[in-house]
Amino acid sequence: MKRGTSGEIALATSRREVLALLGTGAALSLWPQAGRAAEEADEPDEASVLRDPDAPVLGNAAGDIAIVEWFDYNCPYCRRLDPELQQVVHDDGKVRWVLKEWPILGPVSVTAARMALACKYQDKYAKAHDALIGTSSKLTEPRIDELLAEAGIDIDRARRDLAANSKAIDAMLARNDSQARGLRFRGTPSFIVGKFRVPGVLTMAQFEQVIADARKAKAAN
Repeated sequence: MKRGTSGEIALATSRREVLALLGTGAALSLWPQAGRAAEEADEPDEASVLRDPDAPVLGNAAGDIAIVEWFDYNCPYCRRLDPELQQVVHDDGKVRWVLKEWPILGPVSVTAARMALACKYQDKYAKAHDALIGTSSKLTEPRIDELLAEAGIDIDRARRDLAANSKAIDAMLARNDSQARGLRFRGTPSFIVGKFRVPGVLTMAQFEQVIADARKAKAAN
């Protein structure tokens, strides 16, 4: 998908491109050992993407393969995919799921991302994430508060935590954006699985295949 849009044609194209490249490894592989082209010099390094200490992590924090997802809470494809991806992560049991808010669909998306990250400080990020990604309606600021309150979030505390930690939260969002741009992602959702770049939406079976390919690539190195 292109940035800020959600066209079915672009989505289908991205999926075909990904599936065509699966199994070739090198075409999707990140962080080459040497010979990085000049135009790739602004790509983020592996540690900053996979091991940002401030990035929320779901699934198995000690898992052997990471799925890193850039998403927007107002993105319909992110919402559609989330239950299936959660099932894949749950069924596998060894996936470290790193979530990176990338609010590119407008100011309300930014508000949702900032509030979700503020909920980390009351140890309720996962509940906040599920509440915001699980809605079927377009988010508004009142709707964000409503959904978070229904999920058991202390809204007043979340706002206090947001005010107290605004610099850290905004720095997190800036890093997410810089990484996504450096990786040449064009819209949400976008993923890294292991060391494979996966732009676009895949089915459960396709994600399982990418995870298996990532494990094979890891074992081969």
